[in-house]
Amino acid sequence: MLSKFQNVISKLIIICVGIFTSVVLIQMGSFYTVNYLKIEPVLAILVLLCAIILTLGVGYLLFRIRDDDLKLNRLILISMLLIFILVAVIWLAIVPKTQISDFKAFWTTAPKALSGKNIFVHDNDYFAKWAYQTGFLVYVMGVVKIFGHHVIAVQLLNVFYQVVILYLVYQLSIKLFNKVKIARLAVFLLMIDLDWFALNSQADNQYIGMMFFLLTFYLILKDRYWSYILAGVTLGLGSIVRPIGPVIIAGIVVYALLFLFISNNKFDWSKILKVLITLVIYQVIFSGAGLMVKSSGLNSFGLSNRDSEWKFVVGLDANSNGSYDQGMVNRFDLSESRNKMSKKEHQVIKENVANLNATHGWLKLFWHKNETLWAGRSGTIDFTGLETKHSLSLTNHIKLLGYLGSVMLIIFSWIGSLCLWKKSHDKEMFLILLPLMAYAVVQLLIEVQGRYRLEFLPVIAILGGLGLFKICEWVGSKWGKVNV
Repeated sequence: MLSKFQNVISKLIIICVGIFTSVVLIQMGSFYTVNYLKIEPVLAILVLLCAIILTLGVGYLLFRIRDDDLKLNRLILISMLLIFILVAVIWLAIVPKTQISDFKAFWTTAPKALSGKNIFVHDNDYFAKWAYQTGFLVYVMGVVKIFGHHVIAVQLLNVFYQVVILYLVYQLSIKLFNKVKIARLAVFLLMIDLDWFALNSQADNQYIGMMFFLLTFYLILKDRYWSYILAGVTLGLGSIVRPIGPVIIAGIVVYALLFLFISNNKFDWSKILKVLITLVIYQVIFSGAGLMVKSSGLNSFGLSNRDSEWKFVVGLDANSNGSYDQGMVNRFDLSESRNKMSKKEHQVIKENVANLNATHGWLKLFWHKNETLWAGRSGTIDFTGLETKHSLSLTNHIKLLGYLGSVMLIIFSWIGSLCLWKKSHDKEMFLILLPLMAYAVVQLLIEVQGRYRLEFLPVIAILGGLGLFKICEWVGSKWGKVNV
């Protein structure tokens, strides 16, 4: 009975993933048509065809290389990582070193904090209302303390984290599918996505957070008491520097209840105990970090979120389709106290909800927000200041190149999601799928930006690796017989 229940839930989750990737594929096609095909149809068709042909060609080459030689497998992986490092470093040389938006706030505040200056003046300043950002600020302060106020240090560390992420994608793919070729293809799809790695020039907390969260998934899949202990540590560290821990935790808890607690048609209490160990250690580390931030005098509000309303103020604004809008910001006096600001935010949220109810605009809002987050350009290149160093024409072509990487991920992850239905996979797959779906749902209600997808592009790449593998397998069965 329990196994049947688990199978039904598994199929429902796979259906949801399939619907999600199908919607993203449709929205991507619409976005590409409106923004590229209608403007420069010949160029748009040529570059898209070239991208697909090159991706399939290189992917098939990686597929044809034998995977039964451990040394060869390591050589292929190391070669891919070295190529990525080379491209990432070249990218750092191309873009300005200027820090933009929130990244500038971290970079400019860190040396001031090290010299003993306050990181906020009144209780509605950036680090006062979003005190949870102090965790990553401490990291930036550590980098500045060790290497000096040289942005290249943060940039090269970001490249290092990206390399670790690619390695973890490789290991997770092998763990989930037991196929080295799928792992190679997953790494390949992620490393060619400029929209994914473009923000390595900024003091961005997404890469280091992403690394810790992927490591958490990998350690849980190890299924040892020591690995669950370490998973608590990595989950805690990831949540300190990147505040999306609750979504990751929600996915892990649901996975534990549905796929760990139920094992071999009976309840396995030991698995729940292991996950509880992870969650307890996470809580101790996160709470301890908050207390340390308070006691140090760096931020009297610890790692709390004192302005959770703002995400809903923007996220439920139909006029901006849930994205950042300066017009909405202008409705508020940012010099007011947090208490006054909070009251006005609640008022605006009620107005937004009333407007959505009156116009029956919920579905339209969700559709546009999903497109912004998953199907359009990530906007990461916009945050590099590329246009200040290069011509508008070159900048636009680079942005198109970056988006094509996202297009490849979307296409092949859609195919991969369909393959999940055709073939049964181990329950471990749901450890990465459940947080992905939880994140996608939560983002329907709060502020969205294209760059917020970055944390889960490794998961999309794993699905994409499966999709590209199936295509290469089909091609190989028709025209190829011999591995290199």
